[in-house]
Amino acid sequence: MINKERILNTFLELAKINSETGYEQTIQPILKEKFENLGLIVKEDNASEQEGLGANNLICTLPSNLSNKQIPKLYFTSHMDTVVPGVNIRPQVKDDGYIYSDGTTILGADDKAGLAAILETIEQINEHNLPHGQIQFVITVGEESGLLGAKALNTQLLDADFGYAVDASKEVGTTVVGAPTQMKIYTTIKGKTAHASTPTKGISAINIAAKAISRMNLGQIDDLTTANIGKFHGGSATNIVADEVVLEAEARSHNDQSIEVQVQHMKDTFESTAKEFGGEAHVEIETSYPGFKVEDHEDVTKYAIASAVALGLNGDTCIAGGGSDGNIMNRYGIPSVILGVGYENIHTTSERIATKDLCMLASQILKIIELVSE
Repeated sequence: MINKERILNTFLELAKINSETGYEQTIQPILKEKFENLGLIVKEDNASEQEGLGANNLICTLPSNLSNKQIPKLYFTSHMDTVVPGVNIRPQVKDDGYIYSDGTTILGADDKAGLAAILETIEQINEHNLPHGQIQFVITVGEESGLLGAKALNTQLLDADFGYAVDASKEVGTTVVGAPTQMKIYTTIKGKTAHASTPTKGISAINIAAKAISRMNLGQIDDLTTANIGKFHGGSATNIVADEVVLEAEARSHNDQSIEVQVQHMKDTFESTAKEFGGEAHVEIETSYPGFKVEDHEDVTKYAIASAVALGLNGDTCIAGGGSDGNIMNRYGIPSVILGVGYENIHTTSERIATKDLCMLASQILKIIELVSE
């Protein structure tokens, strides 16, 4: 049923549009026009007023064509932004059945494969007058910069009983039913400057930071929790004792108590070490996104599994190690799971996706809509 040539061309068209996170202003009006031309009611929120977002989110509603039936209202979401390097992407379809970039950029299948599958789904519904309840397609900005677009969504525009983020780095047919909470730890350590030839007159912020990190539990904390120091910068010259360094770290866990303990441990270690050596540590903690866990017996999961099995796929469920807009939608009280898209090596110049997976993904979305409508 899926129009292989059309979905491929749609994906190639979208992949070529520059849309690095924070710079979505080029692709957003193109997507808006596509959804409007397909007959959907398209509304924008005011997400672009938030720092770091280049455009507004799109909330595109396809009204039910089953006025005599009360069926659940669905939503599907994909994001329009990509990571870097994502400018002047040149997608290439190769003989092995996969689509690649030319090797100098990412491909952007994360998440333009999701967008292409969604657009093909609507094309199929329109062409074949397929029965369906109300469906919303939530197309977000700023997903790659910490789910900022989803966090900025005007929730008054959302009207769904449950739904699906089309955005997992898993095989098509696999459903992600859980993801961790992620917390960011921003630390500024202050010491005292001096000439490097008289180090006792100064207090090295670099030294304090190094000692604190050496005392800290990092890496795989337990089966559910990880922690990492991601950025460390400061100092001005080799002949100056550095009086300030800035560190950025994270912790993530599927267990709320574990992440609270880990974050407090990191904060306490920075502060106590700085005090011991005569400096100061200023620590700010931010919840980047909340975790979630949806059970297999819940409707949103049951339809995902059933749709996969109906298409001859495994229908497996799993827990993810990262976040997606599905984390935020669950926080809004809309039960959500994440569908495997089939892309591989995302966020690298080796990223690829098989054309057959594009088609199968659209088929699964259609199958979910069909099963919910029955």
